[in-house]
Amino acid sequence: MTEPPSLRRGPVDVPTPDGPADAYLTRPDVDGRSPAVLLFMDAIGLRPRLEQMADRIAAQGYAVLVPNLAFRAGRAPVLPDIVARLQAEDRAAVFAELRPIMAVLTPEVAARDTQAYVDFLDRQPDVDAGSIATAGYCMGGALALRAAAQLPERVVAAASFHGGGLAPDDPAGPQHGAPRIRAEVYAAHADGDASAPPEQQARLEAALEAAGVPHTCELYAGAAHGFTMSDMPAVHDPAAEQRHWDALLALLARRLPTG
Repeated sequence: MTEPPSLRRGPVDVPTPDGPADAYLTRPDVDGRSPAVLLFMDAIGLRPRLEQMADRIAAQGYAVLVPNLAFRAGRAPVLPDIVARLQAEDRAAVFAELRPIMAVLTPEVAARDTQAYVDFLDRQPDVDAGSIATAGYCMGGALALRAAAQLPERVVAAASFHGGGLAPDDPAGPQHGAPRIRAEVYAAHADGDASAPPEQQARLEAALEAAGVPHTCELYAGAAHGFTMSDMPAVHDPAAEQRHWDALLALLARRLPTG
């Protein structure tokens, strides 16, 4: 079996119109250029778990950028000790602190940031400035889909895992970007997820179907919101996490092969 490549990885600052966004960049330590994956964080934020996940993708031959989407409120972690707090305190109260921080990320602001992240990747000498993929978790799922609609000439694969707010009853919902998407879309819904109720799941699939977007939308039965996050033991589901890896890496290999 071929050993995975060693990685060049570490923190970077991404210039944006609203100041530098701290981020994590990881890619294979090889000659040549690697195709890019833009990974959108969950609401908990940029932290070691997301860096581990990015490294796993990078080991398949990709350059992976994970921005701190809440950079306007400070460098990660924006809320100190948030992982420990979510396990020791009332989760709803902690998320109530996060909501105003993330509310700043309107669709217009997110689009501006996404362009800055892609421009940064394009400037890296070891990153291929061609087709890219997006992947998002929790709130990041909607951003992965929005990025695919914003940059249809670049994004060839877009994935959402336990994504929330993917198809709200709102004219600004991510589902309305489906006619612009040229990527293949994969959406894995958590079971009983209040942020992705059955009506939103159906609305998303209908929008993708009507737009002719190649897609797979699946319900991970029995898996709670956050099922991929091993640093959140109350919701982590190892079997569902592995299913997500199988789906994501297959999507990347199919739509953005590393050669």
